[in-house]
Amino acid sequence: MAEANVPPRINSDPRVDALAQLGFHNPQELVGGITALHFGCTRRWHEAGTDNPYAGFLHLVCEQHLQNYLLWHEEDKARSPEATDQEIAAVKRRIDRLNQCRNDLIEKLDEVIAEELRLRNVCALPEARINTETPGSVIDRLSILALRIYHMAEQVARPDADEAHRARAAARLEILRVQHDDLSQALAELLEDIFAGRKRHRLYRQMKMYNDPSLNPYLYKLAAKKAG
Repeated sequence: MAEANVPPRINSDPRVDALAQLGFHNPQELVGGITALHFGCTRRWHEAGTDNPYAGFLHLVCEQHLQNYLLWHEEDKARSPEATDQEIAAVKRRIDRLNQCRNDLIEKLDEVIAEELRLRNVCALPEARINTETPGSVIDRLSILALRIYHMAEQVARPDADEAHRARAAARLEILRVQHDDLSQALAELLEDIFAGRKRHRLYRQMKMYNDPSLNPYLYKLAAKKAG
């Protein structure tokens, strides 16, 4: 995975350059840039392979979206009825690694926002409330929704599916789009509130235990058995 603070400039696409200029001064535009990145990358990656041509905060957003993109396709492999037990085990390990990276990047997104608040000397008002989830978690949910919308649209256009299947997929696609619109607006409003001091921004650690050899009982008991 590329280092988040050393973004590769893969091309000079003016749309990418425009997105790179987005910052926290305009949450509505920033969220629009995030969702454009999610949809644009999902489409481009299916057609031409993965990349990350973004800079700044959006480079990190793209890196986080990439983990969800890779997870989506690994999950599909795991559910193949033709997959052997050995293949499923290998996929499961890849899923664990990707999910850990995904969660680490959610935290990194929130860390960048916390640092931006510090640099701007933004302090939460005494009456400021805490939101049920952080902006990083919302960005992750929008990433997953973009993937669902892309793949549901594929089902709507499937030439080998019957009309009933396509109609069900179209109805679900409409619901997904409404959910995406609502969540996008909620994120923009949350960022506006955070940077105005009306909401508190806190870093919440995922504390995933399954990949930590000191916390997963199967791992530390196995290590103790080998040592003994």
